[in-house]
Amino acid sequence: MRRWILIGGSVLGALILVVVIVLFFVVSSLDSLIKVAVEKYGSEITQVEVRLKEAQVSVTSGKGALRGLSIGNPAGFKTDTAFRLGEISLALDVGSVTGDPIVIKELVVAAPEVTYEIGTQGTNIDAIRRNVDASLGKGKDAGGKSTPSKGKGESGGPKLVIENVYIRSGKVNVSTPLAQDKKLSATLPDIHLTGIGKDKGGATSAEVVERLLGALAEGTTKAVSTLNLEGVMGTAKDAAGGVKGAVEEGTKGVGGAFKKLFGR
Repeated sequence: MRRWILIGGSVLGALILVVVIVLFFVVSSLDSLIKVAVEKYGSEITQVEVRLKEAQVSVTSGKGALRGLSIGNPAGFKTDTAFRLGEISLALDVGSVTGDPIVIKELVVAAPEVTYEIGTQGTNIDAIRRNVDASLGKGKDAGGKSTPSKGKGESGGPKLVIENVYIRSGKVNVSTPLAQDKKLSATLPDIHLTGIGKDKGGATSAEVVERLLGALAEGTTKAVSTLNLEGVMGTAKDAAGGVKGAVEEGTKGVGGAFKKLFGR
């Protein structure tokens, strides 16, 4: 009997050792797993290049940071990125790290920079939102309302509950072909979101991206609306028309119009 007890104890000890080794591997690899997941699922859902420079998360304290997160632009747009999200700090519920959903108590995005580019096919922000809708498989019902169905961005990875999201001290830069040399920028309104995924047992990675991008897009629209962009573009069109007329007439009388428009 004692022999079997010793054998059973040895087996149990070996199993515990295996569990400890597996947990150590998961914890030590958490940073790289987060980086891979952000880039993989972010790129699939937005259909543009998503890059994360580094992720540092402590499972013991639940504190962490994501640095150098950038979201590129769809084809046809000239600026390098649509979003640069600076540093993102987070506080995890450490008890949920190995479960599903994972609970994030707080997510703070500090000093994000949005580039709002106006192209021939609309804006880059609208194009990315359409990409997200396509990834989610959203269509239209008979009444014209969006109807979510399962798309390629719905699967993969654990679900998330994010109790609080804060986006602070952001900036919006506007790029338009009609005013390439004139820098237009506005302050992004602070954003506070609560309870993402809380009422449904967790949100998928696609749903989280959709919620965050939706809030950023709405804030960007509000910021851009303060710039009187239509007036600036209208002036630019008038100036461009003046140049064409001046060339045709062989005169140089429109130089003053450009100096006035672009502050030169």
